[in-house]
Amino acid sequence: MAAVTKTDVVILGAGAAGMMCAIEAARRGRSVTVIDHARAPGEKIRISGGGRCNFTNVHCTPANFLSANRHFAISALKSFTQHDFIDRVKARGIAFHEKALGQLFCDGSAREIIAMLTGDMREAGARLELGADISGIDRIETGFETRTSAGIWHSQTLVVATGGKSIPKMGATGLGYDIARQFGHQITETRAGLVPFTWASNMHDSWGALSGVSLDVRASCNGASFKEAMLFTHRGLSGPAMLQVSSYWREGDAVTVDLIPGFDLLAKLKSERAARPKASIWTVLGDSLPKRLAQQLASEAGQAPSKLADLGNPALEEIVAGLKAFRIVPGGTEGYRTAEVTLGGVETAQINQKTMESQLVPGLHFIGEVMDVTGHLGGHNFQWAWSSGAAAGRSV
Repeated sequence: MAAVTKTDVVILGAGAAGMMCAIEAARRGRSVTVIDHARAPGEKIRISGGGRCNFTNVHCTPANFLSANRHFAISALKSFTQHDFIDRVKARGIAFHEKALGQLFCDGSAREIIAMLTGDMREAGARLELGADISGIDRIETGFETRTSAGIWHSQTLVVATGGKSIPKMGATGLGYDIARQFGHQITETRAGLVPFTWASNMHDSWGALSGVSLDVRASCNGASFKEAMLFTHRGLSGPAMLQVSSYWREGDAVTVDLIPGFDLLAKLKSERAARPKASIWTVLGDSLPKRLAQQLASEAGQAPSKLADLGNPALEEIVAGLKAFRIVPGGTEGYRTAEVTLGGVETAQINQKTMESQLVPGLHFIGEVMDVTGHLGGHNFQWAWSSGAAAGRSV
């Protein structure tokens, strides 16, 4: 029989939430072991933000999160804020910059954030056990027994920080949900979030030809609205605006896109009609929209009527209204393969919002993406990892 190692805390998952939890717990003098089947810690951190890690957002608030209980995240987000994490980044001398909408990225590499976290773990005395596949977990008299390919651990506390199903090529699995169910917890339906859309079959050939075209839009779906960039691809629609609304979309729903947000196109068309009455409406629209998109819209409209002089105000108003509420019914999404996050997860109803501890099983905690808390694009999901990890680490 394999030797048993005793530790105060076992954390399953060496991602953002797990490492943050380990740091906080070890700094309190707890003996901590972080176990992961991956060969390196923080793999999703490493690939995030194009390799520069969008590690938080200066404007992060509870309003940036989806959950069946929209109030659940408030306590953790207030107890460890984006400013608290920024202070740690600054203290390590990691250079960073702010992009649009408050997103913070490393100037250099995402590996700097991983090095900061692993360095803090090492200094605090937390142990990192990598390449260890988990074969079983049981409740025992003294807490929990975690059996792995690298050995057996007995701990007073067990923290599940295994993430969701997104990007399975990085090793993502549904293990955390299985553990939650094993101990009596319910799972809110899981699905891919922050994910590109795919074309419906009747749009693939014509609209897929616009691959590479991008523009700023306002995309809306089921009451949520985001003003960011949209990108046409061979397979469908991507870009921040589409990724954002994908978290609110359900199969069969329409996505409404304002192709000309914040611009008085009607006034421009009226002015152009007076100045260039013989100009084609589609040529003029090509001044305000990407030309390839204007040509595709012309093709969809059958090219007629053409000259601005032939279009009265009601006709111009109808054209503008169509562009401001362009309606697309996606065929689906790219799924977990390219999704940045997993929506849904361990229900929060039986989790303590201050400590992330199970109300069913004392000593069992859930943190990060495995829970039914999902952030908007732009650093918010990392902030939930830092905040929920710190909340658990300060209480285990």
